[in-house]
Amino acid sequence: MAQPSKNAAGVDNTFRRKFDREEYLERARLREEEEAEGRSKSKSKGPSVQRKPLKHRDYEVDLESRLGKTQVVTPIAPLSQQAGYYCQVCECVVKDSANYLDHINGKKHQRALGMSMRVERASLQQVQERFEVLKKRPAPGSFTEQDLEDRILKQQQEEEERKRQRRERKKEKKKEKAQEEEPEMDPDVAAMMGFGGFRSKK
Repeated sequence: MAQPSKNAAGVDNTFRRKFDREEYLERARLREEEEAEGRSKSKSKGPSVQRKPLKHRDYEVDLESRLGKTQVVTPIAPLSQQAGYYCQVCECVVKDSANYLDHINGKKHQRALGMSMRVERASLQQVQERFEVLKKRPAPGSFTEQDLEDRILKQQQEEEERKRQRRERKKEKKKEKAQEEEPEMDPDVAAMMGFGGFRSKK
């Protein structure tokens, strides 16, 4: 007669997880309700932050002041003294000028300044006023009447100076040429002939 195995009599399957379909459906429903409440709470949590519209910079971005200069970099130096371009608003260092421009024009930097990435719509009146301001402002490289008169006077003085130097050079060349053309004559021969030389008596 076969004896029953020891394992068959005392199998303990209680360590296995039992999945109760209704329990997990209930948990999923509760989780969905909590998420829906969370979304509505986050929307009405408080007043939303109103950021100012994007404005143009009123300062010049300095990219060339340290061009061609060497700098000693130490690992213990503060961020503002490390190599690269330091942003005081975001307190970060950017290694090259192209990335620095991308950073200061980017969303993170503009938000730190309190601006959104949206541009304010300009009215017709604002555009006309801006055109008037730009018309009154002198274009770079343009000159006023006073500047033009000063430049003309300066150019005339330079031209006169060049003419004077040319005249002096001509006089010097004439003197040199006259000295070269004057023949060398033996003083004894000149005395015999009755004159001291071929020089004019002016």
